[in-house]
Amino acid sequence: MRKLKLIWDFRGPNSQRTAEHHVIHLKEYITLEKLDINITGIEVLSEMHAIAYLVVDEANMKPLRDALKPHRGQVYTA
Repeated sequence: MRKLKLIWDFRGPNSQRTAEHHVIHLKEYITLEKLDINITGIEVLSEMHAIAYLVVDEANMKPLRDALKPHRGQVYTA
């Protein structure tokens, strides 16, 4: 089964800290909803752009996308 990476973009001088904070909320959501999701994190793309992400099975993507409203998504490759 394909895995998809749901992505939230943050820009500006505080983008890394904002992405780190967003991941805290993603992990809280995973715990609250008792989801079997193990891959979350951040990537710093530049000094002014960082992302927070969550990796889900393609079959489970739509309800999570609708609930969490990521900015974009892509196929996940480990």
